[in-house]
Amino acid sequence: MTTSTSRTRRRAAAAVPHPSVAERVARGKAARAEVPRSAHAVFEPPPDRVDPVTLLERQAATRVPELVPIRYGRMLVSPFTFYRGAAIIMAHDLGPTPRSGLQVQCCGDAHLSNFGVFASPERRLVFDLNDFDETLPGPWEWDVKRLAASMLIAARDNGFATGDQQRIVVDTVGEYRKSMIGFAAMNNLDVWYSHIDVDNVIQEYGPQFKPKHVRRTEKQLAKARTKDSMSAFSKLTYSVNGSVRIVDQSPLIVPIEALAPGTERDEMFEALHELLRGYRRTLEFDRRVLLEQFELTDLARKVVGVGSVGTRAWIALLLGRDGQDPLFLQMKEAEASVLEEILAPTEFGNHGERVVTGQRLMQAASDIFLGWLHNPSGLDQKARDFYVRQLKDWKGSAEIEQMIPQGMAVYGKLCGWTLARAHARSGDRIAIASYLGNGDVFDRAIVEFSKAYAEQNERDFQALATAVKSGRIKAETGL
Repeated sequence: MTTSTSRTRRRAAAAVPHPSVAERVARGKAARAEVPRSAHAVFEPPPDRVDPVTLLERQAATRVPELVPIRYGRMLVSPFTFYRGAAIIMAHDLGPTPRSGLQVQCCGDAHLSNFGVFASPERRLVFDLNDFDETLPGPWEWDVKRLAASMLIAARDNGFATGDQQRIVVDTVGEYRKSMIGFAAMNNLDVWYSHIDVDNVIQEYGPQFKPKHVRRTEKQLAKARTKDSMSAFSKLTYSVNGSVRIVDQSPLIVPIEALAPGTERDEMFEALHELLRGYRRTLEFDRRVLLEQFELTDLARKVVGVGSVGTRAWIALLLGRDGQDPLFLQMKEAEASVLEEILAPTEFGNHGERVVTGQRLMQAASDIFLGWLHNPSGLDQKARDFYVRQLKDWKGSAEIEQMIPQGMAVYGKLCGWTLARAHARSGDRIAIASYLGNGDVFDRAIVEFSKAYAEQNERDFQALATAVKSGRIKAETGL
């Protein structure tokens, strides 16, 4: 029996308290009395604040060395892309800030680009959180602050007026607060089944925008629906001697034979194949039966994201009934959450299981192939954890740089609702709603926090740029 399985069984056997609604309301009010909502406006970096570049260098120590410069290059595109890769920096900055004492399953990296659209198992396009590498139980307000600051920084990057920047943050946080109050009044099952259907969003908000903006959004959504294993198959593979192989796009996509030529390729292939067999055990039985109808054909290492660049990520090509029935899986390394340094270590013995459990808890619908595995000996002879999901399944992200102020405000509301729903599933939604209250005191406080943190993010962005210019670190741009 694994350690994580033992912990899970002990947790399932433990008595679960069920306080009344009145007691939960009182808990929220007591938290408000101890930590006023206005206290969340404050962000004052301490004199002994850890150098942000040092934190990034420390994080890079466990990553693929030749890929780390790509990460820095992507972070240096703008203050917003820097923010996307700086979750570890913000985690350390949030540590000393006021806490309400109300816990949820945190995303840990809830910036606006970690929300998006993807297919539900019922083949509907839904909007939800889609990145859980840093998920961990923690203060709900940390996710809200990460989201709100990302909205302000993105609005600044887009050159929006100051008034528009603040309105976007107010709309985002206000929607979180109002939605949490709404979820507090709902039955447990109704909260669990709540989700955002993208077609309904277009119907609701479309009339508020000019037709050209609606058409552009509909075009993006149509494009998202084409992003699946079949489209990846046409772009990422070629045929050689009757066999299908993944293309070499080094350093972003490196086929297994380029990493281990000759007979070493076959040895590595079989070792990774064996890991995938173990991964099957983490799936529901029906999904396992489906997966077993596919045969592993090829593997490649792939660079993904901004903050994740340098972690080990693999893509696996599997074929089903014939050579035109592909399934692409992504195996992404899961390291310790950046929140663990500030809060507490995860209860799971496998960080892939930590990610998957957090994702299933926070998302309304998760990938049918979502699971995890443990590699006891990788290319560098070190044990590593991974989580597995489909590479693409109608996945789409908002084009932040193309947004107008009104569009970003609506997008912020969608993110605010979604984050509130995710927190309501795992935390005490009634206590959190009671803490937030009906007024906008918390909303305004987070605007002030976001403004202060945006300034800090700008300074940290410049610190990274200076480190590159001085030769302290190397950055590769354009990749």
